[in-house]
Amino acid sequence: MKEQLQNETAYTENVVLCGANSYEEKYFFNSEFNALPQSIKEELNIMCVLFTEEVGGILTMEFEEDGTLIFKSIADDYDYYYDEISAGLKIRQFQQTKKELLESLEMYYRVVYLGDQFTEE
Repeated sequence: MKEQLQNETAYTENVVLCGANSYEEKYFFNSEFNALPQSIKEELNIMCVLFTEEVGGILTMEFEEDGTLIFKSIADDYDYYYDEISAGLKIRQFQQTKKELLESLEMYYRVVYLGDQFTEE
């Protein structure tokens, strides 16, 4: 799990799992992942909305080509309330408190979408 803070939208080939936008007050969940249990989808919703309520900007959770789950935090250039430090701290908090969930999502993506073999560690 990595974090990536950006001040502007960048083109990406990552697969977006979910995200929230404080400017439009919207939450997005990629329907390709509808097979996930409802409780996980709800937890992702809470995480994304909580982030944008506390920090502002736009947060997306994306899978990189290798299956690594990253957080991307983006803010409009004129959003003077957005704080990159707070964004980074909130992402690290999620990475610590939701470590098991995030690692499980990475494993799910690698097995279901990338065809890796499941191995218990």
